[in-house]
Amino acid sequence: MPLYDAHSGGFSLFIDVAQHLFQSIYTDSSLNMTIFSCNNIAKSFLDKLLFENISFGMEDGERIGVIGRNGAGKTTLLRIIAGKEVADEGIVAFNNSARMEYLEQLPNFDKADNVLHTVMGAKPEVQGLMDEYHHLCGIMAVESNADIEDKLANVSHEIDLHDGWNLENDAKTILSKLGVTRFDENVKNLSGGQRKRVALSRALLSKPDLLILDEPTNHLDADSVQWLQDYLQNANIALLLVTHDRYFLDAVATRIVEVDRNTLFSYSGNFEYYLEKKEAALDTEDRTAEHERNKLRNELVWLQRGAKARRTKQKSRIDWIAKMQSVPKPTEQKDIKIELGNKFLGGKIIDAGNLSKSINGQLLFRNFHYKAAPGDRIGIIGANGAGKSTLLNILSGRLQPDSGYAQLGDSVTLGYFDQETKGLNDGQTLIGTLRDIAEFIDTGIGKERFLTCKNLLERFNFPPKQHHSQVGTLSGGEKRRLYLLTILMKNPNVLFFDEPTNDFDIQTLNSLEEYLDNFLGVLIIVSHDRSFLDKTVETIYCFEGNGVIKEYPGNYSAYLEKKEIAEKSLKQDIKSGKTTQEVKVNSPKKKALSFNDKKEFDQIEKRIADLESTKKNIETYLNGGETDYKKLMEKSDELAGVSGKIDALTHRWMELTELMEG
Repeated sequence: MPLYDAHSGGFSLFIDVAQHLFQSIYTDSSLNMTIFSCNNIAKSFLDKLLFENISFGMEDGERIGVIGRNGAGKTTLLRIIAGKEVADEGIVAFNNSARMEYLEQLPNFDKADNVLHTVMGAKPEVQGLMDEYHHLCGIMAVESNADIEDKLANVSHEIDLHDGWNLENDAKTILSKLGVTRFDENVKNLSGGQRKRVALSRALLSKPDLLILDEPTNHLDADSVQWLQDYLQNANIALLLVTHDRYFLDAVATRIVEVDRNTLFSYSGNFEYYLEKKEAALDTEDRTAEHERNKLRNELVWLQRGAKARRTKQKSRIDWIAKMQSVPKPTEQKDIKIELGNKFLGGKIIDAGNLSKSINGQLLFRNFHYKAAPGDRIGIIGANGAGKSTLLNILSGRLQPDSGYAQLGDSVTLGYFDQETKGLNDGQTLIGTLRDIAEFIDTGIGKERFLTCKNLLERFNFPPKQHHSQVGTLSGGEKRRLYLLTILMKNPNVLFFDEPTNDFDIQTLNSLEEYLDNFLGVLIIVSHDRSFLDKTVETIYCFEGNGVIKEYPGNYSAYLEKKEIAEKSLKQDIKSGKTTQEVKVNSPKKKALSFNDKKEFDQIEKRIADLESTKKNIETYLNGGETDYKKLMEKSDELAGVSGKIDALTHRWMELTELMEG
């Protein structure tokens, strides 16, 4: 099995014995294929050791979640395995019969091409055949001759052999599920989040043997995260991923590996299993450490009794004491400590009425009202581009609405944690960043109510040796943690969070959730993280399209339950062929609807049923072996349009049903 040396980055061959060993592994049909094997990998960044002596492997079909604190080296480990970065020491053995795809946190595209063509590039041989087929079809439309017809027949045969006719339709399906619908957009013009979704689509379309994903749920809405979760659970591939999304990790991973204290720990099971075993391991570690401390204390007492007592003991005992005293204590992995006060909050907090906003001709929301009350805990969800961040910007005063008003009360101290990490200067030191805000803060809590910048940094797990480092040396997660500190040290009484979980490690999320659980002010969160929303909010505002923002009491799980019940009810009505007259009999509260609403409701189920039938016919056509490229493209576009109409009508049916029920 060919290897690469992670230290030199160059390829080499094992000695004969090693080659024979690996050959025996891969020819044994009783064993799964080994995808890669890491042997004694080590890596440092500047003067900071990330990890050393890391050895682990991965077999075909495994789904491994890599976890660890911000700055522990999770992304670096993925990059070394993917061959994108060089380790200081160690070897990575990679099975070169396995195909690998690696999705970075911040992907970029070298070539300026449209979205669809970029994604189809995941299978370049098929894409080349499709391009040639399209080219020949264009020639045939102008002139026809036997030579062109023969070439077209040959290309069509090659596409058949590669099962390539569905490539474009598959690419469009994956893109649509991940919230990308502008297939002709140049990838160079996309935002960072859009590029991430396009790169993820390309990686999924390639169907590799090993898929390496670094924070794949960032920049996805909740529906896309759920679709990706279902896809990966059913895909016949090996998966290595870093993610902060605990629901996603628990559902997808079959093994957890944790980068902790410069080494790697492996747990065979999902995230819930890891939590149970980790707690037990820490308890054992604490008991062992306490036993060693007690033993050392007793030995020191003996040592201090004097020379006469020592003469009765073995010299090895004295040597053991010296050795134990010289052993450095393991680095204590503390959770960040967020104990900061809240300023007084008056009667008027946030008052917004008749808010409407459109961008580039797209209606985001219309006639939205919100009047904040003390203790409000709001979660905002919706598709990417629906207008969630725009709403936060209007409520905060950063952006003006097209109509309506939004006002903050005089007593409001707003803390706005946005997606861009605004205000951090890469050239400034960590402690200088805080001192630009205040030399110290008054938390109003306990005996240590006054905290200096040094105290604050240490509470947020920035050790003293890091205080005078430049912000630009931090990892992405560490930088977000510092940004969070700059927001919270102002003691806000109203907090806006726009996708706060991106780039945070799980430990930081746990600490933030604990802080927010005790936060007495108003909390408004835009997030795709289902676990985070379940633990922090009590009301969901959902962007449902057509300018509608709908309120759902409860956390995210309660919202999902209500949505699932409504969708099942609709499907059952359609399946059973319930008539509009039956709906009228069973729904006496329908009188609350306007005349036009009643008319729409009477027709909507039949329209959905007709569209479902049309969709089924198109799918049958696309899978029927049609070879005409233009017809295939037309039908693919038609399928996307029909699917979109079904989704929109389903949402509208749910709205009208809610009105009928009062």
